[in-house]
Amino acid sequence: MMSDWQLSSDNVLQTRDGYVAERLRRAILRGEFKPGQRLDQNEIAELLGVSRSPVREALRTLAAEGLVEVYPHRGAVVAELSSAEFEEISIIRVMLEGMAARLAAPHIDDDRIALLKDILAELDNTTDLDRWVELNRRFHNAIYQAVHRPRLLSFIENLRITMTPYIRQYIASDEHLNAARIGHRRILEACINRDEKLTQEEIERHLKDVYEEALKYLAPNEPEI
Repeated sequence: MMSDWQLSSDNVLQTRDGYVAERLRRAILRGEFKPGQRLDQNEIAELLGVSRSPVREALRTLAAEGLVEVYPHRGAVVAELSSAEFEEISIIRVMLEGMAARLAAPHIDDDRIALLKDILAELDNTTDLDRWVELNRRFHNAIYQAVHRPRLLSFIENLRITMTPYIRQYIASDEHLNAARIGHRRILEACINRDEKLTQEEIERHLKDVYEEALKYLAPNEPEI
């Protein structure tokens, strides 16, 4: 029986590339491949049962997303952010997501509020870290998607992907999970009131709190100059 990417169509190679990219992306975001770790194309190809060609294309895709860096002689490695890079991306995310929240707030209807409540209920009950990361993504996206700004959402998603391996380390702590829950509840209340200014402020406050704490996990691992 053929696997999902082995399809009898003219787009087999493209589908195979996507399959490999998704498997690698998931492994990086879950921390199975660590920042700075080398990605051996031969090993990956053998593990996934594909040739090197789709692996090579998948690595290019992940490089465009900021998850992988490709060097002429070193090959591909999992992208590793410095404290300065992490902080810069954090600042940009706060600005973009704050703006998205402000634009979305007046368009959040009762159905969307119900969806946000359902997501938070599951967030509160899950003990699976990977599930928590995905639900957190869904919660924020459910707010921003209330207004049709596809380019803005695309920018936000790309930055989120780049930072996920580091944020994942932060939320592994019960203390930080509880802090995130409080932030989510404040955001929900602002959304219920359709308050543009408050929704923006609560999103920005929540993100800043997360980034400032996550940065502490990153800085101690950097080499001294």
